[in-house]
Amino acid sequence: MDTPELRARDERGRFVHLIDPDLAAHIAEHIAEEPGSDGLGENGTGLTPLPEDRFADRELSWLAFNERVLELAEDTDLPLLERLRFLAIFASNLDEFFMVRVAGLKRRIAIGIAVTAASGQSPLEVLDGIGKAAHSLMARHAKVFAQDVQPALAAEGITIVHWDDLETREQDRLHKFFRKQIFPVLTPLAVDPAHPFPYISGLSLNLAVLVRNPLTDKEHFARVKVPPLLPRFIAVDERGRPSDPSSGGAAQRPTSFVPLEELIAQHLDHLFPGMEVVESHTFRVTRNEDIDVEEDDAENLLKAMEKELLRRRFGPPVRLELAEGISPRIRELLIRELGVSEEEVYQLPAPLDLTGLNIIADVERPSLHYPSHVPTTHRQLAEVESANPTNVFEAIKRRDVLLHHPYDSFSTSVQTFLEQAAADPKVLAIKQTLYRTSGDSPIVDALIDAADAGKQVLALVEIKARFDEQANISWARKLEEAGVHVVYGIVGLKTHAKLSLVVRQESDGLRRYCHVGTGNYHPKTARLYTDHGLLTCDPDVGQDLTRLFNQLSGYAPQSRFHRLLVAPRSVRAGLIERIEREAEAARQGKEAWVKIKVNSAVDEATIDALYRASQAGVQVDLVVRGICALRPGVPGLSENIRVRSILGRFLEHSRIFAFANSQGPAIGEGPEAGPEVFIGSADLMHRNLDRRVEALVRITDEGHVAELLDLLEVSGADTTSSWHLGPDGTWTRHHKDAEGRPLADLQAVLVRRHRRRREPVR
Repeated sequence: MDTPELRARDERGRFVHLIDPDLAAHIAEHIAEEPGSDGLGENGTGLTPLPEDRFADRELSWLAFNERVLELAEDTDLPLLERLRFLAIFASNLDEFFMVRVAGLKRRIAIGIAVTAASGQSPLEVLDGIGKAAHSLMARHAKVFAQDVQPALAAEGITIVHWDDLETREQDRLHKFFRKQIFPVLTPLAVDPAHPFPYISGLSLNLAVLVRNPLTDKEHFARVKVPPLLPRFIAVDERGRPSDPSSGGAAQRPTSFVPLEELIAQHLDHLFPGMEVVESHTFRVTRNEDIDVEEDDAENLLKAMEKELLRRRFGPPVRLELAEGISPRIRELLIRELGVSEEEVYQLPAPLDLTGLNIIADVERPSLHYPSHVPTTHRQLAEVESANPTNVFEAIKRRDVLLHHPYDSFSTSVQTFLEQAAADPKVLAIKQTLYRTSGDSPIVDALIDAADAGKQVLALVEIKARFDEQANISWARKLEEAGVHVVYGIVGLKTHAKLSLVVRQESDGLRRYCHVGTGNYHPKTARLYTDHGLLTCDPDVGQDLTRLFNQLSGYAPQSRFHRLLVAPRSVRAGLIERIEREAEAARQGKEAWVKIKVNSAVDEATIDALYRASQAGVQVDLVVRGICALRPGVPGLSENIRVRSILGRFLEHSRIFAFANSQGPAIGEGPEAGPEVFIGSADLMHRNLDRRVEALVRITDEGHVAELLDLLEVSGADTTSSWHLGPDGTWTRHHKDAEGRPLADLQAVLVRRHRRRREPVR
């Protein structure tokens, strides 16, 4: 179908598929606003127009976020192996940025649909700014590793050695290791009239090799791919014996590592017998790996997605990384054959691809890591731990449970909740969203067990979750084979909401137990990401989730909700209404504030509402981990807005929205006067508010409200280590006081709090 009422264009010029005409009109109206308007449709109503330069560029703001990650790697106060891990995270982040954001911008420019950014910059200006910033950051990243972190590692006895650094007996052992473990996997590819230039897969590390035939004296180019399934750095113990990956590691703790590509380079004569190896250099290509499926043209979404995944492997190059020292002739050949411009070439000191540093960062040296952290069972769940298999349900019946991962254990809360639901004969049905999960997911296993037990099980699997598409396709098929009802949500909208619904038969009738979260049902990331989740059997939330799941699996476009705000219909509108309510309270001289914690804040309409609130006297505090297009502290525009960013050992991922609400229920079925707080899955981004199904749930327990407000207060406090955003878009790190003493590390404080099982931080 391609009817006007079912399709609208997003801010990137692409079609957005919608669930009903009203929603189409809502999104089209929002998208149609000119970048220079105030975003709220208020031009011409007597309000002072907001300045046109009020938005920072989102792409450059993202690079500023990754620069903050790099600053952690540069921080000599952090444990050394954690600094190394931040170097790997920086590299991985930048890979994804080029694969998606840069690739998408270049594609839009190429086909003529790129538009001026909200910051006022033209597409080519944005691309030029990205290139300059990325070149600077990548050079700085390589320098930090080579001149700071690597020497510090060597001082601790952890070294990355080169072939010439090894003794003869060590080289002999590595010769044997190469022949047994590496050589059988390698495939040299020649380039000549009979062999065209080979396809170079995205993010693969490669050797560009020049060999000479001694009989003809002719030189030939060849490419050798460094196998991605082998360890990026080969661990060598004190005696130089490489650890066998199949044996689970060396008997002794590895302290020396040889780059895999260097080991291969030293044995190229095995790959080209009879030829002379003239030179070899490493290189790496980043390709466009974004996905775009026209769902209404696809008879089968799984097949369409699989076809698109295959196409993604052959996306055009957007970045070429070359090792320093590469000869001009090889450099020119690679640029020509790969079709990249000089601006897309990044020449860096070896080793390339520092994402592989995680192997070394995992070395077991407790003194070089953060202190160990073992998540604890939430106190309300711990109170009912017993042989009773329904203890989680008993705890939820007593009182809503507010979880905070990874301080509260995911495995003894959400995972146990679903596992007990699968095993409990009183449970009749389970409904679950799955956006990302682990390869050995106990959540999926629980759903399969529930289906095997004859329960009604619905799994909404989002197979368009970026870079997890293939894994989610596999999960979808596994669940279908087990008898689970698998659906893929609403055409044109990713389902990003984090929801579980369990229907249980009890003595007084059916009771619905719910989980609404800010993070994925992923046991591994739940140990690394900070997220919140609400376990409740409140009838209003149960009815809300029932209606939402019916909307996702069937036809219920006009659903209304009690405690939920649901995108794309009501999250933006609901947040803006509450921001405007705070502005009106400020004009009346009442208490008025807005506190928000998100991963990204780039939605122009919401930002403009915050600007208007600031002008009315509302105190606005934002905690934004990543991108922020809002400019705080601008005279006449945002003097009352402060923006902080917190990065650390855990990835800050929870989304919290809080409002003073001093005037009481002026919006729908709002609460009585007093703070109104929501948690949920939505960031302040177009994709979350317009092109995804998201859910925010209102927190009603006074203790939980106080706990979340306390967290927001501490997160934004000047005594907490964080980055402060200035009016010019510059982030400044504040991690020491005037006397040079470290400021409080929020995550370390929370680790100690949960270890001691104390009430909220003060």
